[in-house]
Amino acid sequence: MLIVTLFGLASVAEADPESMTRVLVSLDRPDAATVMIDMDLTVLLGDPARYYALAIGKGPQHEAEVQHVAALITRVLPLFAGSKPLHLSFVKYGFSQKSQAEYMDLAADKPAHFQFDVALPPEGGALQLRIPLAAQIDYPVAYTLQLPERHFTQTRWMDAGQHESLSFEYRGKLPTHHADQPASFDPDTLAWWQQLPIYLKLGFKHIVPEGTDHILFVLGLFFLGISWRKLLSQTTVFTVAHATTLFLSTYGIFELPSRFVEPAIALSISFIGLENVFSPRLGIMRLLVVFAFGLIHGFGFASSLSEVPFPKRDFIGALLGFNLGVDAGQLFIILLATLAVGWFRKRPWFRSRIAIPGSLVIAAIGLFWAGQRILAYNLLF
Repeated sequence: MLIVTLFGLASVAEADPESMTRVLVSLDRPDAATVMIDMDLTVLLGDPARYYALAIGKGPQHEAEVQHVAALITRVLPLFAGSKPLHLSFVKYGFSQKSQAEYMDLAADKPAHFQFDVALPPEGGALQLRIPLAAQIDYPVAYTLQLPERHFTQTRWMDAGQHESLSFEYRGKLPTHHADQPASFDPDTLAWWQQLPIYLKLGFKHIVPEGTDHILFVLGLFFLGISWRKLLSQTTVFTVAHATTLFLSTYGIFELPSRFVEPAIALSISFIGLENVFSPRLGIMRLLVVFAFGLIHGFGFASSLSEVPFPKRDFIGALLGFNLGVDAGQLFIILLATLAVGWFRKRPWFRSRIAIPGSLVIAAIGLFWAGQRILAYNLLF
């Protein structure tokens, strides 16, 4: 069962993307609003090469293509006032000034910027974003309403599977939301103890369900460290290592490009799996290897933080919360693995029937990802 799950992870894994979509509605005029949408168009267009061509294109044909994409955006991110759909008039656009390699890199942050005008109906109605089923967008979606004259800004977050935002009643009073819907947050207006659970959840989500390559690495540690002493030794070293590079990279002290980090993460998965088979001992060299690979995985975590909205205030607390969430996700994976096969760890056949096959599957998936990522990056040059 666990091996089948490992193959499932291989089929859905990508380069740890953590893109998000931002929709800002600014009620800057009495009966109209400005809508700013920032989103990575890779999923919507279905091809990173097409996205790059759109970003660098020029001429009448290019402008027509941009108009077409703007119309697609309004279809996947439609706004409503009450039950009435609003018509968004395309105003202008802009693309991230990135290289071709970065546009082809699924983990790189490369949002397009589209601006629209929208007339608000005189009869009013609660503003709401209603995302169609199977819309080709990146989650989470940050839906923000802004009333400049009142110095009011409020953000609602929508995770994958959520299709209707909270409703904003904007006329005559400050916006309200329905009591049966979850409260929103604005990171810069919350105390650190209110921010902590938010970033714990974001960190946990980065592992479960989004961090498929990190999940496999942790499972690799699990198959060698089936005893609590071995597990604790390896996971502690791994946590210290990835936390170190997470902080260094987030502060801009030291960084590595994704074209090096992503293949290295895949190779680390394969290495750990093979070592479980051919050198199944926990010694100082194993711990040094885990520490080195933990440093690499930390850069993978850090690449995702470019898309996570952190507060200007209490930044360290939010970053710690994110890191604790990552660690909680790792422990959750270990718990699931223990419940699945841990009962048999003292059986004489455990290594030959479970640990070795599981480790070989992990190694094979890691090699497949490594080749896939190396080939993808080499095609860019």
